[in-house]
Amino acid sequence: MVIKDTPEEWPVTATTTPFTGKKTSVRTDEVVMPDGATVTRDYQVHPGSVAILALDDADRVLVLRQYRHPVRQKLWEIPAGLLDIPGENPLHAAERELYEEAHVKAADWRVLTDVYTTPGGCDEAVRIFLARELSEAEGERFEVSEEEADMELARVPLADLVRGALAGELHNNCLVVGVLALAAARHGAGPDALRPADAPWPARPFAS
Repeated sequence: MVIKDTPEEWPVTATTTPFTGKKTSVRTDEVVMPDGATVTRDYQVHPGSVAILALDDADRVLVLRQYRHPVRQKLWEIPAGLLDIPGENPLHAAERELYEEAHVKAADWRVLTDVYTTPGGCDEAVRIFLARELSEAEGERFEVSEEEADMELARVPLADLVRGALAGELHNNCLVVGVLALAAARHGAGPDALRPADAPWPARPFAS
């Protein structure tokens, strides 16, 4: 038996957009169920995101601590950002985010994993990259504002992040998924066997 997610689209008889924000919106669909009944489904429409698990030569992960107002917490996270341009190459977006948030560049990029963050209520798709062979980026640092102006930057051993995720001390989706995925990859074929950085991404198709 092959365990694999597959595309499928149930009939939609009506669609409205009751809210449109700066980057996302809320959509209401009338969806026909397999038994013929029609139900209402509300969900957030999201452009998609990239996240970067940047691993240095000392087996430390570059992490950021940032205030997240919806959950009223400061969370440790890995660098991440929106796919602001439709069809944008996710690797290019990841390189930009790593530079802007950490002023770092990487010579080796792999796709660590692809996830839907909350598929029951949002269509956000995230590609999490593994970035290695890190070095300081050239040029001036990106000027941050709002929540990012209060960010803390650290490099934490991967093993400590795995422990924190399993202990319920770390909660950011991309961080938890990323560190556990890397730990799993190491117990399997190894990080070098991960998909290339330009691997197809059906959830957010892009041009090379």
